[in-house]
Amino acid sequence: MKAQAVVFTGPRQVEFRTIDCPEPGPSDVVVRVTHSWISNGTEGSYLRGERIAGDTPRREGDPWPFPIVSGYQKIGFVEAVGADVEDLEIGERVFAVCGNVEGMFESWAGHVNPSVTPRSQVYKLPDQPDPLAYAGLVLTQVGYNCGVRSPIGIGQGAVVVGDGLVGQWAAQTLAWRGAEVLLVGRHGDRLDRFAGKPYRHIHNLSRDPDWVAAARRLFPDGATVAVDTVGSAGVMESFFEVLHRFGHAVSAGFYGTEDRVALQPLRYGELSIELVSGLRPFRMEETIRLIAGGYLETLPLITHHFPARRAADAWELIESKSEPVLGVILDWE
Repeated sequence: MKAQAVVFTGPRQVEFRTIDCPEPGPSDVVVRVTHSWISNGTEGSYLRGERIAGDTPRREGDPWPFPIVSGYQKIGFVEAVGADVEDLEIGERVFAVCGNVEGMFESWAGHVNPSVTPRSQVYKLPDQPDPLAYAGLVLTQVGYNCGVRSPIGIGQGAVVVGDGLVGQWAAQTLAWRGAEVLLVGRHGDRLDRFAGKPYRHIHNLSRDPDWVAAARRLFPDGATVAVDTVGSAGVMESFFEVLHRFGHAVSAGFYGTEDRVALQPLRYGELSIELVSGLRPFRMEETIRLIAGGYLETLPLITHHFPARRAADAWELIESKSEPVLGVILDWE
């Protein structure tokens, strides 16, 4: 069958084109997509040719990951179900992860409509809030994973480095758990989206690059949790200056080939390291509940909408940052 898709055809080359998808099988769901949410970090690294699979960086001699249909998260309506799918009805509103495609570097696809998606990657959505709130569900789940992996008590300190989407949702999750949170980033417009409530603090690197000193002033006895969402080995190594003894360092960034971290400084403080990646169904369901309950905020992080056919314009904005940008939605209707 035919579908429309956002295709990366080469480094920094984006096209909207018709592609081929396999015919739906007995355990597949055909989803008519209404909106898809761009993952600026992960998709951006594919667009630049920096990774070839999941969290696998491209190294010298590896093939270029093109052409590839980018993305991994979208919402829409059930248009058809396979013979073995008994718990979904035509017209139900759902979230879908990756659909199946043909003729690409990878057989999976995010920004594709319609999407032939295995039932295991389709999630029913609650009636509230606006369905658009779930369009970035995989990425929201990654932030949630960052925020729940480590033990932390009410009132204890947490530092999140990175004011992108994962950093925002990691900070929100830690705040929901009762932590006092410092969100570190370099974009005032993004930081302001987290600030404004008790026990939520921000540090703007564009004004003061010494975030370690700021964290130590805020948490003189040390933070309990520190999360790296920017993919910096240097940030991970700096956590031993920020965390108290037996604290927890959480790694969620993409480090490419620069992924060497000195363990000895972390060992001095008997620190634990948590490595987060990917999705799990139970975390997706938990994240849905937190969005539905208003504990995780997604809609306020959306800054731009583009028609799907103008995906190249969306990526020009994301890469150039010619204006403040955070959550970018592709509209398919």
